[in-house]
Amino acid sequence: MTASDSPNSLADQPSRGNGAEGASTKAPVFVDAIPREFARRHLILPDGRGDACERLLVAPSTDPAALFNAGVRLGIQVAAQIGDPEAIARGVDALYGAHRSAATTEAEPDGGTDGLPAREDLDRLLAAADRDLLNTQGKGRVVRLVDALLFEALGRSASDVHIQPLAEHTLVRYRIDGVLHDVRQLSHEVAVAVVSRVKVMGRMDIAERRIPQDGRATVSIGQRPIDLRISTVPTSYGERAVIRLLDNAQQLCDFDQLGMPAPVAAAFLERALRTNGIILVTGPTGSGKTTTLYSTLRRIGTSRVNIMTIEDPIEYELSTTGLAVSQAQVNTRKGITFATGLRHILRQDPDVVMVGEIRDLETARIAIQSSLTGHLVLSTLHTNDAPSAVTRLIDLGIEPYLVSASLSAVLAQRLVRTVHQACGGQGCDVCFGTGLRGRVGVFELLPMDDALRNLVSDGRPLSELREAAIRAGMTTLLAEGRRLAEGGITTDEEVQRVLLGAQ
Repeated sequence: MTASDSPNSLADQPSRGNGAEGASTKAPVFVDAIPREFARRHLILPDGRGDACERLLVAPSTDPAALFNAGVRLGIQVAAQIGDPEAIARGVDALYGAHRSAATTEAEPDGGTDGLPAREDLDRLLAAADRDLLNTQGKGRVVRLVDALLFEALGRSASDVHIQPLAEHTLVRYRIDGVLHDVRQLSHEVAVAVVSRVKVMGRMDIAERRIPQDGRATVSIGQRPIDLRISTVPTSYGERAVIRLLDNAQQLCDFDQLGMPAPVAAAFLERALRTNGIILVTGPTGSGKTTTLYSTLRRIGTSRVNIMTIEDPIEYELSTTGLAVSQAQVNTRKGITFATGLRHILRQDPDVVMVGEIRDLETARIAIQSSLTGHLVLSTLHTNDAPSAVTRLIDLGIEPYLVSASLSAVLAQRLVRTVHQACGGQGCDVCFGTGLRGRVGVFELLPMDDALRNLVSDGRPLSELREAAIRAGMTTLLAEGRRLAEGGITTDEEVQRVLLGAQ
């Protein structure tokens, strides 16, 4: 058997020997014979050795020449089986990470005295992660620690990583399913280095620690990009950093995956498919409003519809999903606000316009005028429930008759944590002992009808609007939350925690 003349040929690389002495991995011969970078680049993973061959998992894209060369180095016939590329990549990282950890355990048993976790502990974190973001070769330990924290956060489906200095130490916390969890303590010396590394990633000024700063970065897991939004603020004990993790693959879901009850989804889409009017999605920060709006645009978007958005910030690039949409970013330093951006967008012949948030009278007025002149406008407001959106617009200074004429529907929503089925809600390490894992939407839809429009035009109080909406069939947030609790999807305590005040 001779090796291929391919530049990727393993036969051209110096042999490391086929001995398995001292190895602690499940496939010591493979690890000793095949360089990690080759296995990672070509996605080749051992799957056990038979009587006459080495079984290998490979990706659909694996070059047959690379597989042949692997057999040459292993000195045995190989049999390939197609597997999932991301699973193979994770397996390669775990295999070589465990091998490296075993080799360095005796050399660094206590992790040193610099306040970092022991190296073998860090390696176990790294081995559980995909290394497209994290190639540890040549990286310092602080860099590796930051990468490991990000990987662990992504693995736990965290939305944010908090690095918070306190009097005695710096606390690392993950926000998971809307709730913060303590995961690690760092010495202040290590924390300073960690925050500096984060600022470097975000192209921020590491020498400036007296003023708040914002930055952005992009990392990847396999072929999946992860956007990082970084914010630092000086505090009495040092700089505090928060990293928002934006994973398009996790957040950009189809409309049917939002979990709306069928009657709510049908009524909402009926309004979203109209050619004019304003549709508002309301709720506090982190309630999934942007995800709902993006999913709606993906549902109603066609090649015949011109969709444009003005956002602050652009959270996900919708064009990557195949949707023909133009997204604009608010930039106050250059004079681009929601209001001015919306004005410019209206000169681009749009059919559908999404405004990230209605914050002031000027934006509200332009949005309403747009809806009255043949545009469908989607936006968000911060209100406790759907009927309160009506009074919020009036409080901003919009005349009641204009609200009545333009408003098509209001969707209020929250996210409640669901019972962790793997542990039966009893609590485990995966769910941090809470018994809850993942979230589901709770929705309250107020479609405007003639009776409600008359009440709005007459300036009737919020209580009357809410009562009329319930008589017309609106299910309140609290009622929907209780239905989910009764069905065992969530708990009464979680419903009360999230929906307190949404009466």
